[in-house]
Amino acid sequence: MRRALLLAIGCLFACAVASCKPQKLPVRQLSIRTADGKTVGIAAEMAVTDEQRQRGFMERTTIPDGTGMLFVFENDQMLRFWMKNTPHPLSIAYIDRNGVIQNMFDMTPFSLASVVSTVSVRYALEVPQGWFERAGIQVGDVLLYP
Repeated sequence: MRRALLLAIGCLFACAVASCKPQKLPVRQLSIRTADGKTVGIAAEMAVTDEQRQRGFMERTTIPDGTGMLFVFENDQMLRFWMKNTPHPLSIAYIDRNGVIQNMFDMTPFSLASVVSTVSVRYALEVPQGWFERAGIQVGDVLLYP
């Protein structure tokens, strides 16, 4: 009986630890077309459910250049993101329904301050901080998303 109880407690502990690990979402290859006609590729995890969008990159310590997370919303809206439980510095682009990048901001690890879009948008793309600049991506460039 005692052995069974210890085994059950061990299983519960293992499940709790496993559920705390950051889970990678499905990845989709996307492109951004810059003002000079260049196309820049990015491998973006797709956050499409409320749960996925709320979790985002929380607890991720490593996010390589050329990767990111695209947050997809059903309707245009003013978006606000924060960095709660997110140790990796990120940059965010707010993108309208036509794929046009409207705003870009850097975000501070673990900050609870909201980073708010200045207009209603449909998407948010988070990447390692500074990647947009290193890739030559600016406000007005276009995310090619079906």
